[in-house]
Amino acid sequence: MRRSHATVAYLACVCLALQLVSCDVRSTPPLEAPAEHALDSRPGPPLPEEAEIEKAGSTAARRASEEDIKGSYRPDDKKAKERVPDIVKRGRLIVGVDRSNNLMSYRDAASGDVRGFEVDIAHEIARDIFGDPNKVDFRFVESSNRVDALNSGAVDMIVRTMTISPEREREVAFSIPYMRTQTRMLVLSNSGMKSVKDAAGKTLCGVGASTALETIREHAPKSDILVTRSWGDCLMALQLNQADGIVVDDALLSGMAAQDSYTSIVGEPLETEHYGVAVRRPSKQHDTRPLLRQVNSTLERIRRDGTWSKIFDEWLGAYLEEPTLPAGKYIEEAKP
Repeated sequence: MRRSHATVAYLACVCLALQLVSCDVRSTPPLEAPAEHALDSRPGPPLPEEAEIEKAGSTAARRASEEDIKGSYRPDDKKAKERVPDIVKRGRLIVGVDRSNNLMSYRDAASGDVRGFEVDIAHEIARDIFGDPNKVDFRFVESSNRVDALNSGAVDMIVRTMTISPEREREVAFSIPYMRTQTRMLVLSNSGMKSVKDAAGKTLCGVGASTALETIREHAPKSDILVTRSWGDCLMALQLNQADGIVVDDALLSGMAAQDSYTSIVGEPLETEHYGVAVRRPSKQHDTRPLLRQVNSTLERIRRDGTWSKIFDEWLGAYLEEPTLPAGKYIEEAKP
């Protein structure tokens, strides 16, 4: 009997609890369904900041202009203080470079110094202006901001893998060439890719506003393009399998290959290009012709005295054969 009373009491408690729960449920408003959010279907880490994918064939390649290069301004017999008095008075040269183009222009993580082939070219220009190669103020400039940096007066010149072309001569003025390069492709050594022809259906990487983008569109029309802010981002994307290859000048690819021994430069040259020192286009308000004469006098001098070959060998000699630079093309000017 005691067990029977206990059982009845237990059942009574359960019934009461169920009634309370039932009442509570009826008094509680229904829960709202969670908001739906689109999920990122791409596997792996996110793409580099501000990077975009350009689908294969979505942008037609712009054919290279058939115009001739206009050329630069021939050095005269004046001294630096006559050619560029404002720069001499300021006491330093302001040069736009890259911060992460290994071997070309980059910040050394150990020392904090800016170093590289192009940095040494800038030091030689400063040497001929001030008698001191160290009187240079380096400013880091993104590829897409090079023209703005010149036009705003933020820098005196750009020494940053800027290819001389008729299209760009409409935006800036160039020195004679300080480097000749050939466009090729960097891949992971175990990828099996031997040329740009193997990139069909794959993703190639290039930097926005670079001539390499047009090269990819022309020579690899069946490849998607990962467009990034810097070549360092392209190398990271290659290492993370977000891109299958990087297409750009062999000078830049050499710096990437030096950073990653698991990569290789492959394929026949796609294009031949020349880098020049860029300055603001001459105008009535800003006559940059004397500055170009000063720069060209340095570039002519380092070719003659062997300094250029020494700089090339130090930075790029382990990766590339020394190129033959073309003779400087100068604008025919009316005699005074």
